[in-house]
Amino acid sequence: GHYISVDTSYEGEKAVLSSPDLYSEEWSCVRLIYQIATAADTSPDPARLNLYLRQEGESFDRLLWSAKEPSDSWLIASLDLTNSTKKYKLVLEGEMGQDKSASIAVFEIKITSGYCIECDFEENHLCGFMNRWNPNVNWFVGGGNIRNSQSILPKDHTLNSALGHYMYVDSVYVKHFQEVAQLISPKTTAPISGCLSFYYQLKQESSIVFTVYLRDMSGFYEEIWKTDSVLNADWTLAEVDFNAPYPMEVIFEVAFNSAKGGYVALDDISFSPVYCSNQTGPSFNPAHAGCNFEEDLCNFYQDHKDGPGWSRVKVKRNVYRAGDHTTGFGYYLLANTKFTSEPGYIGRLYGPTLPGNLQFCLRFYYALYGFFKMSGTLAVYIFEENHVVQEKIWSVLDSPKGVWTQAEISFKKPMPCKVVFVSWCKSFWDCGLVALDDVSLSLGSCQAADLLLPSPGECTFEKDECVFTQKKRGRGSWHRKRGSTPTSYTGPKGDHTTGVGYYMYIEASNMVYGQRAYLVSRSLRGASGKQCLTFFYHMYGAGTGLLSVYLKKEGDDEEIPLWRRTGEQSISWLRGLIEYESDINYQIIFEAIRGVSIRSDTAIDDILFQAGPCLEVEEIQFSSGYPDSLNEIEY
Repeated sequence: GHYISVDTSYEGEKAVLSSPDLYSEEWSCVRLIYQIATAADTSPDPARLNLYLRQEGESFDRLLWSAKEPSDSWLIASLDLTNSTKKYKLVLEGEMGQDKSASIAVFEIKITSGYCIECDFEENHLCGFMNRWNPNVNWFVGGGNIRNSQSILPKDHTLNSALGHYMYVDSVYVKHFQEVAQLISPKTTAPISGCLSFYYQLKQESSIVFTVYLRDMSGFYEEIWKTDSVLNADWTLAEVDFNAPYPMEVIFEVAFNSAKGGYVALDDISFSPVYCSNQTGPSFNPAHAGCNFEEDLCNFYQDHKDGPGWSRVKVKRNVYRAGDHTTGFGYYLLANTKFTSEPGYIGRLYGPTLPGNLQFCLRFYYALYGFFKMSGTLAVYIFEENHVVQEKIWSVLDSPKGVWTQAEISFKKPMPCKVVFVSWCKSFWDCGLVALDDVSLSLGSCQAADLLLPSPGECTFEKDECVFTQKKRGRGSWHRKRGSTPTSYTGPKGDHTTGVGYYMYIEASNMVYGQRAYLVSRSLRGASGKQCLTFFYHMYGAGTGLLSVYLKKEGDDEEIPLWRRTGEQSISWLRGLIEYESDINYQIIFEAIRGVSIRSDTAIDDILFQAGPCLEVEEIQFSSGYPDSLNEIEY
């Protein structure tokens, strides 16, 4: 047959192959048979193959899958595409990198309706199911008039004839006690839950154990089904409830006790998004376990025995005291305030009940304001529902004062449990203020979540400058930086993303008054309808100049002003929101102008482009300028 491969004579460029317009109201599965080959052992910049989803009305492509591992044979990738009402294109992109000896080839792209974990084993790629090779017992393809085994194998279930195919394990080569054969499904790439069903046959002379497991990406096995001891030589339907909120593999495992063990055959694995028992099952929404404290405490609560340990507060925009993390204008929680800072005081904040046996990733932001040692003033416990066990899973070490810092913790408990935030005031000197904001919970471990592909149109500047470039590099340029800026009393102490990451800023001491620095996006796809741009800006310093955002449409010289701020705004990162429209390709430009003194370091971070109108409005409030009114906290 034929395959297509990337022409390697163009160095550093990307080869792009785009599908026709596709449309699927049903869930579908993309299978890609590909190979990346190289003669080099390792390369700092290896060849990569990327698959993007380009949806109608979106300015950014969504990365579905990416591979860079070289192989000397064809590999198969299976990707779930959720149902959508929009037209879309699939875009394959080959990047050659710096490796001169590499080649990238694609042999087959196939889009079928249904789920990637479904299979009838009638095609030679076996839907991406893999046998984990074992010297003695393995899963083989049976049927299709293959009569190579000593046990008389059945007709297949799909076509009910000798021509159809299925998978089977035979005990004829078993040498040792309890050898296992494993058939491993492709990894799920989108959250699914429902009913997994399959047909199996079991012919045994001594005990065979046939088990189905789920395995997550950290290697944790969970048994979901096992054969009962009833003998059955006919095809039998098995159904099992299945929940994969994060990437998992399904493993079909057969264990034999002797060589006279008979065989197991498997066919027609299918999936339905409705649970087998017709219950919808209590589906857990992790969004209910998070809170940004803008409206209230959401589903968090305090124990009245403790008294009001945590207060919901808001700080007027000022240059002395940081505001909240969500927008810079909003509410956050504060413990150990002037009402409660007695030594030995403990404030507990309880989260909602979480179901057991699921892997969770908890993220939140905290900030500390205090005199000396602040270690241990904030801790996170897991409180199991039987009210006996409390396990401490995190506590703060010394961290920079007054910077919103992100913490992330993975945990998994067999029983339902609650997350408890505990602030503890050991002695007068240890009793600084502890602030908490933007608590979120997601399914899957934090490491797995970090491996997930970034959301399209988001730029946190953690790795690079994303879609942005400088108009002219030189004295008037944007710099990517972490930590605080060199000049005191201006610029941020840390970034907005994690508190210890990167942001972009202008260094005023290298520029002259009125000098401009431009950060320009690459050309973005036009789309009909409103678009929303969110970003965070930091304008602190007595001499701060201007920050403006412009829209420049393709073929048009005019730069349309969308947003502007002048002068010192706050010591906090503030959120900017811009709604705009452009049905032709366009660029977004961030322009910073240096102010009257070197105290005018202006910074930006966490830029996010989203399709559709902005759901909130930006808060603009100007302080009166008197310092005493600036330092107030509203309780």
